[in-house]
Amino acid sequence: MKKRIVYIAISVAVCLLIGFLSSIATQSSVTDWYVTLNKPSFTPPNEIFAPVWTALYILMGVSAGIVWSKGYHHIWVKTALYHFVFQLLFNALWSIVFFGLKNPLLGLVVILILLTLIMLTIRWFRVISKPAALLLVPYLLWVAFASALNYKIWELNP
Repeated sequence: MKKRIVYIAISVAVCLLIGFLSSIATQSSVTDWYVTLNKPSFTPPNEIFAPVWTALYILMGVSAGIVWSKGYHHIWVKTALYHFVFQLLFNALWSIVFFGLKNPLLGLVVILILLTLIMLTIRWFRVISKPAALLLVPYLLWVAFASALNYKIWELNP
């Protein structure tokens, strides 16, 4: 049990670190470029994004820690965690592309790949631990919502 807590703590810390580093690309654009964009009516207020992403990164870390604690030597655990790391990199890449490069079209491509990678990660996590897979469902739903938001922003800002 102690080993599982250590794996969860490390995984949560890594996810929060990736989220923090991604937010660096986001911060300057949110206050200048993003506010000038035409946005759909379902766009949440800017203040909601940081707490939602923080909660999601924590859930992601707990989920990854549970899977990791099942034994990294097992090929299925390795495969599941490789998928997790790959989707986490695309998560960070989206912030860089959408906000850093100010490119909603390329951001849409990246977020659709991310959405696919999250689904694959959930599939692999489910093989290892159903609770770990379920912890990723809010993340999947939020990224699906973010994908729709990204699409509408691209559509409204030709």
